[in-house]
Amino acid sequence: MKRHILGYSIIILIMIIVISCRKTDITDEITGEISDYADWTEITHSNNVDPDYQVVFEQNTVLRFDIVINSTNWSIMQSDLDDQLGSSGGPGGGGVGSSDYDMVWVPCSFKFNDTHWYNVGVRYKGNSSLQSAYQSGNNKLSFKLDFDEFEDDYPELENQRFYGFKQLNLNNNFDDASLMREKVGADLFRNFGLASSQTTFCVVYIDNGSGPQYYGVYTLVEEVDDTVLESQFNNDEGNLYKPDGDAASFASGTFDESEMEKKSNEAENDYSDVESLYNIINSSDRTTDIEKWKSNLNTVLNVDGFLKWLAANTVMQNWDTYGKMTHNYYLYNNPDNNLLTWIPWDNNEALQNGKMGNALSLSLSEVGNNWPLIRYLMDVDEYEEKYKVYAKQFIDEVFIPSDMVTTYAGYYELLKDYAYAEESGYTYINYDANFDQAVATLKTHVQSRNSAVLSYVN
Repeated sequence: MKRHILGYSIIILIMIIVISCRKTDITDEITGEISDYADWTEITHSNNVDPDYQVVFEQNTVLRFDIVINSTNWSIMQSDLDDQLGSSGGPGGGGVGSSDYDMVWVPCSFKFNDTHWYNVGVRYKGNSSLQSAYQSGNNKLSFKLDFDEFEDDYPELENQRFYGFKQLNLNNNFDDASLMREKVGADLFRNFGLASSQTTFCVVYIDNGSGPQYYGVYTLVEEVDDTVLESQFNNDEGNLYKPDGDAASFASGTFDESEMEKKSNEAENDYSDVESLYNIINSSDRTTDIEKWKSNLNTVLNVDGFLKWLAANTVMQNWDTYGKMTHNYYLYNNPDNNLLTWIPWDNNEALQNGKMGNALSLSLSEVGNNWPLIRYLMDVDEYEEKYKVYAKQFIDEVFIPSDMVTTYAGYYELLKDYAYAEESGYTYINYDANFDQAVATLKTHVQSRNSAVLSYVN
């Protein structure tokens, strides 16, 4: 009898071991082979740890990421790219649109510091920059990573993370020979006390079946609806919006829920906070009872925060956002005060005079009623004075010429070998001196903007 019990016990133990082994095995989509979680650790792969900013957004080095996408999945990505951009010209098929393309996800093998992450989701990202690069034949496109995008297909990967991060962005430094504007713009906002994504420099190698190809220097950018809210706000449970399209202007007659893309609390389908902002900013109270209008506005919008962002954005010159373009910002309804808070996004066009017409003037006098959050606030003396105070504060405390020149010089030394190594077809740098000249231009730009602000506020 004891032998039978012992035999059953051994069988059960073997079954437990087999089941346990199955749970730790995973099909590698890239190789097609069964592999175990040899590189999986709690710190590097699980969601049971806080995001490790010191590793992922280390500031004194250039990170290296190696991405392997098998030839079948690479073909799927390219076919999707051709289908969406080849003939339509833009999202929805009508030329360059206002919304990001809805690109296909495919699994990839992702390696960093000789550690492997399994079946990570990767897709192309972007809008006009994606279209422009595609049309010009430049292969240096931006990518979004999601480390548990395929957890339904591979349950063993449930809640896979990259040192605590679920999603990250590999931004291609579109049309920026300095390779710095995306990072420096985001850092300037955050250094001025505004919510803004963490960034760092990295180089990307992609193997789509023919060996690793150097894709050049990218800026790694933190995802707002992944970790920015939880790290920079006391409460991350509020509504987060990424407005995109006419409604993003908040101009009279433009409100459209479909253009107020919700990034959180989607199931609740509640847009009352952004609709209140739309109704208040365009209310007749503005011309009949200005104090009532101001009081109502301050119940829904973090007005002070918006003016602070507006001052920093205008001083540094960042044309590809509100006031010129109906995208590239988030609105977060902060549960601490129930006010919509402005969060800047996508800064690769910052720190230059601008395209498609000059960047906004410091006085903002040319801005019309089609941008009411600027025009109507600047028409109020109290708010205009706050804007001027913030403009002066920005150059006194953050956008300081000597500090910025030192920053640019440090980044130049950090990046130059990687910049010079960028290859034709995978770069926005035409020749080595192009990188040098672009960095020199950034140094003169900060001085000229400081002088412009002093002339404006005095």
